[in-house]
Amino acid sequence: MEGKKEYITAEELKKHNKPGDLWISIQGKVYNVSDWAKEHPGGEIPLLNLAGQDVTDAFIAYHPGTAWKYLDKLFTGYYLQDFQVSDVSKDYRRLVTEFSKMGMFETKGHVAFCSLASVAVMFAIVLYGVLRCDSVWAHLGAAMVLGMLWIQSTYVGHDSGHYQVMSSRGYNRLAQIITGNCLTGISIAWWKWTHNAHHIACNSLDYDPDLQHIPFFAVSSRFFNSLTSCFYGRKLNFDPLARFLISYQHLTFYPVMCVARVNLYLQTLLLLFSNRKVPDRAFNIMGILVFWTWLPLLLSYLPNWPERFMFVLTSFAVTSIQHIQFCLNHFSANVYVGPPNGNDWFEKQTSGTLDIACSSWMDWFFGGLQFQLEHHLFPRLPRCQLRKVSPVVKDLCKKHNLPYRSLSFWDANVSTIKTLRTAAMQARDVSNTAPKNLLWEAVNTHG
Repeated sequence: MEGKKEYITAEELKKHNKPGDLWISIQGKVYNVSDWAKEHPGGEIPLLNLAGQDVTDAFIAYHPGTAWKYLDKLFTGYYLQDFQVSDVSKDYRRLVTEFSKMGMFETKGHVAFCSLASVAVMFAIVLYGVLRCDSVWAHLGAAMVLGMLWIQSTYVGHDSGHYQVMSSRGYNRLAQIITGNCLTGISIAWWKWTHNAHHIACNSLDYDPDLQHIPFFAVSSRFFNSLTSCFYGRKLNFDPLARFLISYQHLTFYPVMCVARVNLYLQTLLLLFSNRKVPDRAFNIMGILVFWTWLPLLLSYLPNWPERFMFVLTSFAVTSIQHIQFCLNHFSANVYVGPPNGNDWFEKQTSGTLDIACSSWMDWFFGGLQFQLEHHLFPRLPRCQLRKVSPVVKDLCKKHNLPYRSLSFWDANVSTIKTLRTAAMQARDVSNTAPKNLLWEAVNTHG
């Protein structure tokens, strides 16, 4: 009965926003997820970042309808007072419901099978090029194919991390380990840890790890104030070394991308051998050992060290296309400082993402992630559906006067380099003060 409901205010809910005392609201009902946070499949960080807020849109985006039944045992008995839903959220939830009724979240096509088949074919080509050919050009071609293999394998790992691409959860997890750890050398556990935080806090300078690349890159002058990373739990020091490197970041961007995988290997090892709780740590370590067994063994069949160096650098250079793409999707979009807000989910995703326009026959190359905004709004939507929903998302953005940015690959590169160059010029000005930086931020970064 309506009169017997117990209510708390939004301000009271905000007080429950730390480990051990973590409450959230979903559709106005308040849940205590303090203990559940440690078991949450998506990790503890997404819950901590949105703690003390109504998180309905984020919950809907990440969970299928079957997840609702698990909420009852977490219900506190309280309801959120003056609970309201914005017009944008109403339209967003309506779209999710429509897509669900149409079966779009379950209809995955044959993308996973085709991708895995292509990866297997490419791996065979790499083995043939190295083991059966003596020509340096054949070895160079094999290295390029290996780079493409890593790109496509990463897409499968990404898809299986967001939704189940295999027939069961166990097979899905196996696909993650094989495509991530075994084939690319990048732990799926590390990817989940950072990627979930990125989605929830898209383009927050202090909460989104995908923007925290000090001392090499800074997309915003606010990094010049040595922000504290709430993800890594440490200060991002803008010291003389960082100032020097960032001053030339628009020139070093592409060369650094060519060796960016080295950092991903390092981050993987740091996480797997840390004291942090890592899901399936043993399986992740075993997968990494597989990678570091077959790759050095393959390289040992090349005739000399110069060719081995050429092989590794070439494969890294090809894979840099994917690293660049990930940067294009966010580096030149809007940024902000502070935790994500559960009440502006749709707005934050449109603000912090940028699509890459391309023909449909190039969808395989970009792995569906050229529709970055659509992916951020509907992370459980299989990549084969993203192009279909793109016009609907565009119309909804137009209706609510929100940005929908879709640039060609070339223009996206130009926009990214422009953002990096503007920040680089600011970094060179040693007389910069915080107020001047904030003014520059408002004029140059947002939009």
